[in-house]
Amino acid sequence: MLVTKAPRGTNDLLPRESDKWHYIEDKARDICRRFSFGEIRTPMFEHTELFLRGVGDTTDVVEKQMYTFDDKGGRSITLRPEGTAGAARAYIEHSLYADTLPAKMYYIIPCFRYEKPQAGRLRQFHQFGVEVFGSAEANVDAEIISLAMSYLEELGLNNLKLAINSIGCPECRKQYNKALEAYFEKHIDALCETCRSRLKRNPLRILDCKSPVCAQIAADAPKLLGHICETCDAHFEQVKSHLSGLGISYTVDPNIVRGLDYYTKTVFEIISNASTLCGGGRYDGLIEELGGPSACGIGFGLGLERLIMAMEQQNVSFGDAPQARLFIANIGEKAAMLADSLVYGLRRAGISCEKDRMNRSLKAQMKYADKMGFAYSVVLGDDEVATNRARLKNMENGETVEIALDELSQALK
Repeated sequence: MLVTKAPRGTNDLLPRESDKWHYIEDKARDICRRFSFGEIRTPMFEHTELFLRGVGDTTDVVEKQMYTFDDKGGRSITLRPEGTAGAARAYIEHSLYADTLPAKMYYIIPCFRYEKPQAGRLRQFHQFGVEVFGSAEANVDAEIISLAMSYLEELGLNNLKLAINSIGCPECRKQYNKALEAYFEKHIDALCETCRSRLKRNPLRILDCKSPVCAQIAADAPKLLGHICETCDAHFEQVKSHLSGLGISYTVDPNIVRGLDYYTKTVFEIISNASTLCGGGRYDGLIEELGGPSACGIGFGLGLERLIMAMEQQNVSFGDAPQARLFIANIGEKAAMLADSLVYGLRRAGISCEKDRMNRSLKAQMKYADKMGFAYSVVLGDDEVATNRARLKNMENGETVEIALDELSQALK
């Protein structure tokens, strides 16, 4: 069968749309540079065990959404569903814990999850994320949150609201899980099949279920924040104090638990107009779970498709697209040869320029130059070839000036 469409849940990024992506990616790289983060690029696929151990085998991501297959060597391989596990694996594999700490890194990557495609949620999606390994300090939690807030604010998004919570440490959750089990046991017949299977293994994940019935039952479940230990409570109070010190407003939302098992203590979400744009938190046991030394960690992930959709809905500017500088129209074979030479030289000098590639008439060439938004144009014919001079036209106001062709580069800079 002839394949004529992209696979369901994937999108083509066309040239006319790419400037938006360049804009938000450049903004992400710029703010990470200012916060002293370096870029990490990990493989697009990893051994499946990494996500089973890191993300958690009772999460929706692992149970329902991963793209997993056996390679030709019989090894189970998974396309990465998120960025943290791969960054943590790299931190261990390359012994970054023995280097200068904290290790601060960011990534802009494609991720893959098999779920029902909908607006802002695809099976291949793109994520901007940051990770900090090696520090347990509450001011790092605030730093991560401030980076995310600064990024979204600088993009121009409106009505940003930060919600935070603490889900405690593994010791806190042992007691909390008992309270959850006792509560959900009373409603076990109404729970979906997946949640019934999670009840004994990981009842916290029931709070994340998308089933309306399970969600309604979970709404009245005991809150984790009321079960955290003194150490975790003190850490959370310090996080709130640091946020207040930075002038960042927040609300405490005891219903935030995040959907991945590696989270501990601080978790947070940033929402704009009822759409969650960013989520993250601390994961102090992840490195050990993956076979590394004891090391704290914290980070966030932000879906770029959803971000662009939110910016478009709010009519936020994506900045000015780079304007092409010069179009060289030509009439005749000699003029076409000279245009080729000029275009090549100007491009090597760092100037964006183009010439006709479709053997168009002069009128059609100028129509093309106007449609493509070139700032300037020149027309080459026999006279221009003979005199090495032409008229440089400002395409916006129509003004022209005569100029030597070998002075084009200087005139356009």
